[in-house]
Amino acid sequence: MQTRILFFGSLKDAAGASERIETLPASVKTIDMLIEFLGAEAPRLLQALQAPSVRIAIDQEIGRRGDRIGAASEIAFMAPFSGG
Repeated sequence: MQTRILFFGSLKDAAGASERIETLPASVKTIDMLIEFLGAEAPRLLQALQAPSVRIAIDQEIGRRGDRIGAASEIAFMAPFSGG
């Protein structure tokens, strides 16, 4: 199953794209595991996703790092926004 992964704010720069389509291994069961999977070959992205200020949405519902991914079709990582 494919999962759409979205990156917002400064995370887009760290990921090199605003979205990715990934077929996640069965071993990736939580958001923390997903972060490790995504950052395995991209240390800058790993560091950015591990920041405590990053917010997560799983199928458009706010989630947390320990949450299970299940059969999510979309996961979004959102960096804090600034401006006025």
